[in-house]
Amino acid sequence: MEDAVPPDGLHGNAAYETLLGEIRDGKLLPGDRLRETELAERLGVSRTPVREAIRQLEADGLVIHVPRQGATIRRLDYAEVMELYEMRAVLEGTAARLAARAASDIEIAELVAINRDLAAAETPEEAFRLNRVFHAALLDAAKNRFLRKSMSGLQKALMILGPTTLAETDRFDNAVQEHNAILDALQNRDGREAEHQMGAHIEASQRVRIRSLRSTAFPPDET
Repeated sequence: MEDAVPPDGLHGNAAYETLLGEIRDGKLLPGDRLRETELAERLGVSRTPVREAIRQLEADGLVIHVPRQGATIRRLDYAEVMELYEMRAVLEGTAARLAARAASDIEIAELVAINRDLAAAETPEEAFRLNRVFHAALLDAAKNRFLRKSMSGLQKALMILGPTTLAETDRFDNAVQEHNAILDALQNRDGREAEHQMGAHIEASQRVRIRSLRSTAFPPDET
C-alpha cells in the first residue's frame, strides 16, 4: 500500500500548478505582487501551501523578493529577453531538425491538424493554447529526452515575458504560415530546412516581442 501524501503537500502542489498556469496564461504579469493572504483566500487553501508554492516559483526563477513589496513576478530586462530567444531558436531549431528524421508520418499528420485548428481559432486564448500544443508536439516528435529537459527550463523562463505575441492579428496569421513552412520541411524529411524555418519563426516572434518591449518602455506622448 502506498504511503498517503500529506494534505499540505497536495495543496502546495495544486497551488504551485495554479499559479504557474496563471503566469503562463498572462493572468499574473511581471511586476504583480504575490500576497500570501490574498492568494490563500482565492485558492481556498491555508497560507502554508501558498508559501511553499511561492518558494517553488522563486526556485524556477519566476519570482523575486522586492524590498517593501515582497514576492513579485520577475521582470526580464532587454538582454535577458534577447538571450532567451537566442536559446529558444537553438533548441527549437534542433527539435525541428531531429523531428524531420525521427517523427512518424502519424506525428507529422497530427502537427498539420493542430496547425489547421490553430488557423481556425476564434479567440486569443484558444490560439495561445494550440500554439503551445503545436510546439510541444514537435518537441515530442524529436524524440530526445535531453532536449526536452532543456526546453522545460527555458519554457518556464519564457512564461514571464507576458502575453503571447499571437495576440497581435498580423503575428497570428504569420505564425500559422511559418508553421506551414516548418511542416513542409518535415514532410520532405529535410532536417536542415526544418531547422532553418523554425529559426526564422522564432526570430519573427522575437522581433514582435522587442517592438512590444520598446513601446512599453517608451509609450507614445499623449496629445
